[in-house]
Amino acid sequence: MHIRYAVSTMVFWGREHPLSFEQECQFLKSLGFGIELWPTIKGQSECRYQKRNWTRLISATNDMLVAMRSRGDSPTLEQWQEQIECAKLLGANIVADMQNMGIADAPELNGCDFANEVVKMAEENDITLCVETGRLPLIKQVGKRFKSVRYCLDIGFANLDREFPFKQYVDDLAPRISHLHLTDNYGQNDDHEPPGLHGGISRENWDYLLKTLDKYDNDIIGSFEMCPCMPDVMIRQAKEFLFDEMKWPNSPQKQSSYIDGSYNPM
Repeated sequence: MHIRYAVSTMVFWGREHPLSFEQECQFLKSLGFGIELWPTIKGQSECRYQKRNWTRLISATNDMLVAMRSRGDSPTLEQWQEQIECAKLLGANIVADMQNMGIADAPELNGCDFANEVVKMAEENDITLCVETGRLPLIKQVGKRFKSVRYCLDIGFANLDREFPFKQYVDDLAPRISHLHLTDNYGQNDDHEPPGLHGGISRENWDYLLKTLDKYDNDIIGSFEMCPCMPDVMIRQAKEFLFDEMKWPNSPQKQSSYIDGSYNPM
């Protein structure tokens, strides 16, 4: 295994603006990281991969490791062609979920004409297409159908699945993993917390992942996919430190009338 590291632009959500892209690239470059581009700034609709933005993307990411998260707006074949050409200019892999490749979340893999065209375009342009973790049986069917497609293992997704254990995701996908989304959560929601979360993915599972990946001669991008955490996560982390570890007195208790309350304004 040969692994290099990037940081997803998700980490800048809520802080980025149309003029901040170059600064974000320089910041990550100064830390020794590459960049995984999201197609849009959070809350905006303009796609970064449109042809008019190519010159800026090339300049800002010069000498950086680059990966691209596919458009998430059910892109047409023309839009797929545009982002594939953009990836070729940036020397980037493309990470895509199955839905945006036209593959329905169904028990069996059916109706793959659109995906056939997407995969063909990627092959013709020598672009590595990495399918992001979805339901384990379906992503394995996609890999069986399209031999050139590689896998993106989203660690957080695998930690949330109640049907298939974390280690099965690792065992089944490891031979074709080219991209990792390095993230963490408490096993309830896809919080996109930094790896190493207290009460998150176990050290045993992290160790198992690395040991298994090391069995294969894959070139891998490990992308830190973290977003600024939600208020409930910040409060929970603060409570765990002060009241569980430091044993401060009078820990606030949940109120029964609000036991199912949640805060998710997005």
